[in-house]
Amino acid sequence: MQLIPFRKQKKEKSDGELLADYQNSRDMEILGELYQRYMHLVYGVCLKYFGEREKSKDAVIQIFEKLVTEVEKHEISNFKSWLFVVSKNHCLMELRKTKPGKTMLISDEREMAVFMEKEQELHPIDKEPEEINEKALNDCIERLKEEQKQCVRLFYFENKSYREIGSVLNLEEKKVKSFIQNGNEI
Repeated sequence: MQLIPFRKQKKEKSDGELLADYQNSRDMEILGELYQRYMHLVYGVCLKYFGEREKSKDAVIQIFEKLVTEVEKHEISNFKSWLFVVSKNHCLMELRKTKPGKTMLISDEREMAVFMEKEQELHPIDKEPEEINEKALNDCIERLKEEQKQCVRLFYFENKSYREIGSVLNLEEKKVKSFIQNGNEI
């Protein structure tokens, strides 16, 4: 009987470890690995703002290129949140170039939290009726777990804040945010 040696699985590095590795080495593969983790979320943000797949795909590439210089300029404690802000700001700047009007930049995580709870533009329900296929939307919501379904409905259809939803459903605010964000990815 031949024994097969036990192999330890390689532990995946945290975002902070990858970011530190990149800052020390300037190895683009490391930054690419870190960006790859959240690229689908960046694409989702771009798609919400632009409403066009090709423009959103282009923006995903532009945002990655922007990271090379932006990572140098900022002290980043939470890469995912920071990337979210960079992505939103990129989209808003691009929209500002093509559409006149008031555009707001988000500079830190505290402002982002306030923005996420109050900004009307982020609610896909607020789009023009022809932009939304209500049946498809309801089908998607029905596939969610019950608590998540309730959170999404309260947030988008009844315009409740995270705090209000948490109070109604007796959930922690972080759990409510998680349910809503994960519900957007379906």
